[in-house]
Amino acid sequence: MQTNNRDDDILHGVSLSMILDFLIEEYGFEELSILIRINCFKSHPSKESSLKFLRKTEWARLQVQWLYVRTVLEKK
Repeated sequence: MQTNNRDDDILHGVSLSMILDFLIEEYGFEELSILIRINCFKSHPSKESSLKFLRKTEWARLQVQWLYVRTVLEKK
């Protein structure tokens, strides 16, 4: 039986703003726009506009979360 332990959930307690800060620091907007093809990373990128878009667009938010998890796991 698999238990869902919060200690194993990389996203637990991590806000979308924190995820975006991490990814911007790690990749920058230019590389993010290549890794995740959404316009808010390519055209006049800013954290604020990206957060606004990601909060209302689930498919894009899931891609950003997936990239965050992948990047964190690769660093371990």
